[in-house]
Amino acid sequence: MGLEENLKSMSINDEENDNPNPNPNVKVEEEEEEEEELEEGEIAGEEDDTTSSSLKKGVVEQPHPLEHSWTFWFDNPQAKSKQATWGSSMRPIYTFSTIEQFWSLYNNVHRPSKLAVGADFHCFKHKIEPKWEDPVCANGGKWTLTFQKGKSDTPWLYTLLALIGEQFEYGDDICGAVVSVRGKQERIALWTKNAANETAQTSIGKQWKELLDYNETIGFIFHEDAKKLDRGAKNRYTV
Repeated sequence: MGLEENLKSMSINDEENDNPNPNPNVKVEEEEEEEEELEEGEIAGEEDDTTSSSLKKGVVEQPHPLEHSWTFWFDNPQAKSKQATWGSSMRPIYTFSTIEQFWSLYNNVHRPSKLAVGADFHCFKHKIEPKWEDPVCANGGKWTLTFQKGKSDTPWLYTLLALIGEQFEYGDDICGAVVSVRGKQERIALWTKNAANETAQTSIGKQWKELLDYNETIGFIFHEDAKKLDRGAKNRYTV
């Protein structure tokens, strides 16, 4: 016997067991009462559905606010080549303050692997500009991770989530992060504001490596050294 026939058989048996009264007249009366109840039930059901529907329409999902607002910045490589002053081609794109806004933005911008060579894409706390000259950044420095071409997309996302999710013990010392696309590699740098606080900086560096499962040694450079020595600046801390 097939599954459908088994189900029909079970249904028939259940109906017979549920009606122990063999009097057919009583059965008819009961059926009529059930029909009347059903009609009333249908009306009540329709009202419940309408009420439920109106309630659903009235429900507004509450956004999930972040502890800090963050701003995405983009440094266009095409505009950069035409500018004499570093950072003058950098533009803020959008400031977000909820989880929903973040995902809406992230899902509609290019991943690092899709950016043009020379591009820099930043995510910094609101009102902090990703520049050495910014008062908050002036006495800070940065940790830097390097990746092969096309391999920084996931680390970049995890870095962003760690930032906006306040995953760092010394999160108040963090200014933001930047992913830089270059000809042979991609770099992600984490900027902090108090380079002289070795305890905070080494904690941030270690946590960042753990979050990304990054096994190579990374170094921390003071912005002050970078301004004076450019590429000759040496790491002050390593983890």
